Amino acid sequence: MRSRVGLSFVLVAAAAVVLYLRYVRPWQLTWGATAEEVSHSLPGDDLVARPTFNATRAITIAAPPERIWPWLVQTGLTRAGWYSYDLLDNLGRQSARRIIPELQHLAVGDIVPMSPDGKHGMPVHSIDAPRSMIWGTPGDTTWTWQLDPCPDGSTRLITRVRSRYRWLSPTIAFSALVEFGDVWMMRKMLLNLRDRAEAASP
Repeated sequence: MRSRVGLSFVLVAAAAVVLYLRYVRPWQLTWGATAEEVSHSLPGDDLVARPTFNATRAITIAAPPERIWPWLVQTGLTRAGWYSYDLLDNLGRQSARRIIPELQHLAVGDIVPMSPDGKHGMPVHSIDAPRSMIWGTPGDTTWTWQLDPCPDGSTRLITRVRSRYRWLSPTIAFSALVEFGDVWMMRKMLLNLRDRAEAASP
């Protein structure tokens, strides 16, 4: 009896893994992005070779890049927030709903904070305002933002996270969180960025 239960569990688990890899993972790694955007190279792709996690998400915003850029520059815990689920990723504080002038001076080498004390997070690797920005550590994890203007005055905001899982490191727990939870946070962030930028545009 126990062997049958064990076998059933193994079969169900195997089926769940197959379904995730076949249907769920491709969707969550490409939410909102076109096939061309997924396959197109972005600045910083060369910084993490052969990533385990390679996610490209995108959204159309009815505003030019220069009106979206300030919202990206001020992101971060202890700064303007992440425009996502504030209870989970901003210590319960509401993410900013306005451009904050004193948070507009982000430079290469600065930290985009992810810790409550504001001292730990992703270092800014490069900035090409108002077109692209790369956060992260080469060889480990990078987070790229690309703003592509469209002929109608709107912008395609594309974000790409590339990361290599360290299977035998304690950081694998964080990697698992990224694997299964990143799409929901990123989706909410992109939608809220769109709403804020469009509301602020004339």
